[in-house]
Amino acid sequence: MAAEGEEAVPAGGPDEIRPYKIHVSSKYLDLTKQKLEVTRLPHELSEPKSKDWWEPKPRVEPLIDFWLEQYSWRTQQDQLNAELPQYRTGFSIPSSESIVRIHFIHARSSHSNAIPLLLIPPFPFSNLSFGHLIKLFAEPEDAANTQPFHLIIPSLPGVGFSDALPNNTPVISSTADILNSLMGRLSYPCYLVTNAGSGAASPAEIDFKLANYLATNYSSSCLGAHFISPPLAQPKLREAPVEWVKWSIASLFHAPILGYLKDDFSALERSGYVRPSKKAPTPAQFGLNQLGLREPNSLAYALCDSPTGLLVFVLKSLRLLGPKQEFTPTEVINFTQLAWLPGPESAMRFWAHCVRHPEEVEKKGSSRPRIGLTVFLGDEPSTGSGTVPEAEAEAEAGAEANDLGQEEAKDRYTCPSWANVRYNVVYTNRVTGKSGLLAWERPDVVAAGIRGVVTSILKWDSRLRSTPEPATAPLEQVVVQSESAASEQPAPTPAEPAPALLVPPSTDEPGHPHPHREVSDETAVGSNENVAGKSPSPLPKTPSPAHLAPPTDERAHPRREASDDTAVETAA
Repeated sequence: MAAEGEEAVPAGGPDEIRPYKIHVSSKYLDLTKQKLEVTRLPHELSEPKSKDWWEPKPRVEPLIDFWLEQYSWRTQQDQLNAELPQYRTGFSIPSSESIVRIHFIHARSSHSNAIPLLLIPPFPFSNLSFGHLIKLFAEPEDAANTQPFHLIIPSLPGVGFSDALPNNTPVISSTADILNSLMGRLSYPCYLVTNAGSGAASPAEIDFKLANYLATNYSSSCLGAHFISPPLAQPKLREAPVEWVKWSIASLFHAPILGYLKDDFSALERSGYVRPSKKAPTPAQFGLNQLGLREPNSLAYALCDSPTGLLVFVLKSLRLLGPKQEFTPTEVINFTQLAWLPGPESAMRFWAHCVRHPEEVEKKGSSRPRIGLTVFLGDEPSTGSGTVPEAEAEAEAGAEANDLGQEEAKDRYTCPSWANVRYNVVYTNRVTGKSGLLAWERPDVVAAGIRGVVTSILKWDSRLRSTPEPATAPLEQVVVQSESAASEQPAPTPAEPAPALLVPPSTDEPGHPHPHREVSDETAVGSNENVAGKSPSPLPKTPSPAHLAPPTDERAHPRREASDDTAVETAA
């Protein structure tokens, strides 16, 4: 077979929407295990530990053993292919002759009043990590009183199994144009967009910039947006004198007046942003931006060659974004696999280009984009009582995650009234606590936010109700060409996604043909468009030990020897 770069254009053209299935070469999986077996971990000093260093060895070493001995990628791959309605389609880039293929999930609701919703996954997560959101958005339990959606979750260019943008392409405007074109290609002339995580904490604020660009530059099709913790600044006198006066008076008296609430000032104090005369924290002080990625290639060489190095990078990222969230070993390895299998370099270059080449968003037209806001007030300050059992339990659970201090996870607070400078704010929700990894910890907050936007917009705009038939057929009507033969066979009908959607199945897996994307002679990640593509990893919710045993057709690998002082038995 031809390598991926030489893949023939489908009969329907590069813009045809085609069903997609994941498949990874066994050769590449074997190579991954070989690299894990020869992992060399750095020595860590004995007590006292440095307050400035994160010492991950006691956690990383058991995860390597778990990855080698209990984790089964084939089980995860089968579950994703069976449950998630995946597609891919190509887009031409004006500044290049390249075709960029975008991988996306399209879950069409069974309810007649459903509204198209583009959900932008938090960068750099793949869309395949968000199957658990499908039921919440597309098939709510009380659909008569809860707005359902036709849900589209893309993988951004260079992430997961979407192709990377050509070099030196403006990443935000080009990606937004692709996403808007995707919605039109799916026969959704009007739609809404939402983030699924904090915009201020995302790398280079990518999540917020994409949703903002769509709402601002494509207002005829993107009729509204839901921003989560957007990185907005206080009003300026020259930009918006009326809003500047309101903010100046309210902040001077620290009073709940002129659209500001007492909660706003309390949240600003907790985030370290108190008076308008003080300089606001820069985006680089929050979330994954603390990793300081500006030149991506040096780190890409290391992470593309070392699954263990990438695992540590994933662990560090999870600690920065959600220090209180505990993931199972299978979930952590899944996050790593989703980056390891296609390679992390394209996502890193996307990130670095966005940092070094910020794009100014120029509003087109006189009307302001209609948006909803969800902001987080932060945790209430401790009362100092060390005898409360609940406080003790929380402190113990978060001890390891917070060993570098809660300052790493500090949210940047945005007063909702600041958004009046640029937007028509139709919905506001102030939520207690921190944003964290919202799509896993509190997905209902995301759903409540976008549903609040819908309720307001539908009062004066009925275009969202006109939803035509989808451009992608239901899976039971789609044919997928097999790799071993050119004959077409119907794709399996997916079961309705459930909250435990990605839990590994208990049945034994069948054998799999090999895909065809050859990265090199030694590393082949299969991505056959006929079989349906590149290969990501699933995200199970609550795996059980019985489900994590390696399949019988996998080659047995010797256990990597752990050092005597850090050997830990692993269990799912």
